[in-house]
Amino acid sequence: MAKGGQTPKDPASPRMQAAWKLKDSGDVVAARHEAERILADNPSPQDKAQAEELLRRSNTPVALYGFAALAAFILVLLVVLAATRY
Repeated sequence: MAKGGQTPKDPASPRMQAAWKLKDSGDVVAARHEAERILADNPSPQDKAQAEELLRRSNTPVALYGFAALAAFILVLLVVLAATRY
């Protein structure tokens, strides 16, 4: 059964194949760096589109930061309430 968001069927170049392979193996940071290097080297239109797609797929959703801030606030609030109770 295939996972969502896997490597496209036909990566444009060996560098993009390596970047997608890094992402699929779990090394997202290295895959993002490779995609950024590809974009900086004036790539072909196919490589550019695939590098942008890889960067888009590996981006952290902004809402996640809001949930993390809310959880941290609640945790601090509970600690303060527990400390003032004694």
